[in-house]
Amino acid sequence: MDNYSECLEIARQELRLAQSALRRDIADYPTPIAGCDEQFNHLLDQRERVRDALNALDTRHFVPTPRRPSTEQGKESR
Repeated sequence: MDNYSECLEIARQELRLAQSALRRDIADYPTPIAGCDEQFNHLLDQRERVRDALNALDTRHFVPTPRRPSTEQGKESR
């Protein structure tokens, strides 16, 4: 495995660990939960950020490339 792929896999593992810890913290949070409970809302926000980060790692991004690369062409063609 190359360094880039290895780094991505480590990032995925760390994010999955964070996701598990957040699930535990949310499940163990004392009830009742008020709508303005800042700590609980922070946990929910962190859970969403971790989920978004995992999705971003697995999303393939389109990178446009020139149709006819040439030395005169300073920019990519679209």
